[in-house]
Amino acid sequence: MKLFSILLVATLATVAVPVSAEVVKYDLTIDETAFAPHEGKRPRRALAVNGGIPGPTLRFREGDTARITVHNRLDSEETSVHWHGLLVPNSMDGVPYLTTPPIPPGGDHLFEFELRHPGTYWYHSHTGLQEQRGVYGSIVVEPRGEDPVLSDRDYVVVLSDWTNENPHEVMRTLMRGSEWYAIEKGNAQSLLGAWKAGALGDYLAREKGRMPPMDISDVAYDAFLINGQTASHLNAEPGERIRLRVINAGASSYFYLHTADGPLTIVSADGTDVRPVEVPRVLIGMAETYDILFTVPLDGGRREFRATAQDNSGHASLWIGGDGERQPATALPDPQLYTMDEMLLGALEDMGEMEPMGDMAMQGAETPRIPAPYKYLRSLRPTSVEPEPGAGVRELDLRLTGDMQRYRWSINGKTLSEESTIPVRRGEVLRLKLINDTMMHHPMHLHGHFFRLLNGGGDHAPLKHTVDVPPMGTRTIEFLADEEGDWFFHCHLLYHMDAGMARVFSYEAAENPDHQPAYDPKLADPWFFFLDGMALHSMTMGRAMAMTGKEDFYAAWDYGFHEHEEYEIDLGWEHYFGPNLTAGIGYRITNEDGAEDRPFAGVSYRLPYMVRSRIEANSSGLRASLGKEITLTPRLSIGGDVQYDTDSEWEWEAGASYTLTKRLSLVGLYHSNHGAGFGFGFSF
Repeated sequence: MKLFSILLVATLATVAVPVSAEVVKYDLTIDETAFAPHEGKRPRRALAVNGGIPGPTLRFREGDTARITVHNRLDSEETSVHWHGLLVPNSMDGVPYLTTPPIPPGGDHLFEFELRHPGTYWYHSHTGLQEQRGVYGSIVVEPRGEDPVLSDRDYVVVLSDWTNENPHEVMRTLMRGSEWYAIEKGNAQSLLGAWKAGALGDYLAREKGRMPPMDISDVAYDAFLINGQTASHLNAEPGERIRLRVINAGASSYFYLHTADGPLTIVSADGTDVRPVEVPRVLIGMAETYDILFTVPLDGGRREFRATAQDNSGHASLWIGGDGERQPATALPDPQLYTMDEMLLGALEDMGEMEPMGDMAMQGAETPRIPAPYKYLRSLRPTSVEPEPGAGVRELDLRLTGDMQRYRWSINGKTLSEESTIPVRRGEVLRLKLINDTMMHHPMHLHGHFFRLLNGGGDHAPLKHTVDVPPMGTRTIEFLADEEGDWFFHCHLLYHMDAGMARVFSYEAAENPDHQPAYDPKLADPWFFFLDGMALHSMTMGRAMAMTGKEDFYAAWDYGFHEHEEYEIDLGWEHYFGPNLTAGIGYRITNEDGAEDRPFAGVSYRLPYMVRSRIEANSSGLRASLGKEITLTPRLSIGGDVQYDTDSEWEWEAGASYTLTKRLSLVGLYHSNHGAGFGFGFSF
C-alpha cells in the first residue's frame, strides 16, 4: 500500500474490527422534473436524481465496494457524477473529459470503487451548471467497528440554494456586470446608503481606489433549502443526542449554522473526525461538510437549527424535537457592506488582529459574524507527511484573482483555458499557499486527495478536501502526491469555476511536459451575447455585444429622431487587458455635420472615482471623452458624459435612470445634439 494511503487510513479510520465487506449497489437516474420549493408557487424546470432534490443518501460501511450505475435520461444533455471527498481511482472521479467520459443522453455509466475511509461526503454533477439545477445528493460511510462519536442516531442535512432562473441566464447576468441581484437582495450600495450608514468616507475611498461595490455573494436566490425544503421537522425525543451530518451543496452560498440553544459541537470536518470543539456558530463554505452534535432539550419543545445565507438574504430551517413550543434561532443582523472590516474577518484572524473565536463563544450575538472555525480544528491522530526518498517539499504560491464587473475569475491572473496544468511529481510533498487577492470568499477543492490545513495545529493539523480562502486572506495546505493521472483543483463557487478559476494537478505532465489534460469544453471561454440601450421619444442609443474570453465584438448606435435624423454607428472589437484597461479598433458610420465615415483605434481607461475615460485616433483627428455614473439609491442613478471630437467638436449628455426590473428602467436624458428625451432603458 502506498505510503500516504497507509497514513491516511490510520488517520481516517477508527479501530479496525473485522467486518464482512459487501458489494453495495445503487441506481441513480438523472432526469428532468418540475420543482417548486415554496408551496403554491409555479414549479420550475429542474433536474433530479431518482425524482428528488436532493438525490437519495447513499450509505456504505468502510471496506464495502460501491457499484453505482448512473442513468442519463435527459433528452439532449450530457451529465456526470463526481464523488466529492471520496478517494477513488482516477477513472472513477467523474470529471467529464478529464477523468471519466461524460454520460451521453440516454446512456449509462457504471462506477465501482472501494470505500476506503468513513465520513460524511456527497455527490454532484460536474457538467456545466447542472449542480445548481438539482443534481446532488449525500453519502454516508460508517466506520468499521465502533464509531468514536457517540450519538443515538445521525441525520443528514443537505444545504442548497435555489433560483427560478435558468443558471445559464444567471451566468450571463453576472458576465455583464449587472447590479440587479444586489438590488433584488436589498444590499446594493449607493451614495445615500453610505451616508445613512455613516460610511460615506469608506464609500468614497472605495471609489477612489477604483473598486466596484463589495458584495458577499453573487446571486439573488429565490429559496435556501435543507433537504429540498425551506423548512422541515425532525421528530426527536427529549435528551436524544443526534449527529447532524451537514453538507453544503449550495452552488454559490456560504451559510452560518446556528441554533436556538447556543454553541455547536463540531466532531468531524470534511469527513474526518476532529477533537470535539464548541463554537457559537459555524461558517460553512460550498462543498464542505461538518458533523455537529445536537442534544434535544428536555422540555419537549422544538428548537430551530438554522442555516442563514452569509449575505443574510434568507435562511432554511430544521426544527428538531417534539410537538411542543417552537424556539427560533436568533436572527443575524445584516452585514455592513460599506466597510471592509466584516469582509476581512478571516484575513484579520489569520494575522492575529482580532480576538480568537474561542473568546467569541462567550460573546454570543455581540459577534454575529465569524470566520470559518479552522484555527480550532485538531485531528484525532497525527497527520504529518514526509516526501518519499529522492523527492522533496515543493512550495507553490497560487493567487486567487478576479474581476467582478466582467466576472472573470482566475488563478495567478489566468483562467483554466489560458493555463490549465500544474505538474506534480509522484512522491513529493506539495505545500500550497493560497492567497486571495479578491473581496470574495473562495472555497477551493482538490480532487483525489486529502490535504493538511496548516492552521497552527502542528502534527494534528486537520485533513480536509475543501478550504475557504477568505477575502484578502491566505490559507496554506499540503499533501503527499501519491496518486496518478490528472486531478481537478477549482473554486467550488460554481459560477467562479465556470468562469475559469481552476487548474489540473497532473502527474502525467511531470513525466511528459507536452501533456495537455482534457477538460469539459463548456469551460473554455463560451460566447455570451448582450443588448443594452435606451428608447426615448427623441433618440435611441445602445450597444449590442458578443463576448468571449478577453474579446468583445460590438455594434453601438446613437440615433436622434429630430429633423435631421442624425446618427452615428460604431462597429468594433475590443480586447480586455484588465479591470481598468481595454483597447480596440473599429469603423464609424455617421451623418453628423463636419464628420465622415472613418476607421478608428481607441483606449478606454478607468480613472479613480470610477470615472470612465477614452481617447481615440481616427483618419481625420482625435476624440476624447470622460463619463461618470453616481448611484444615489439602489435603483436611482444620475450621470453624464462629455466628449470632444476634432470633427464634430463638443458633445455632452446628462440624465437619470430608475431601475424597474432586471430588464427595464425609466430614463430621462438631455443630449446636446438631440435635446431632451424620456422613455425606457432595456437590457437583454
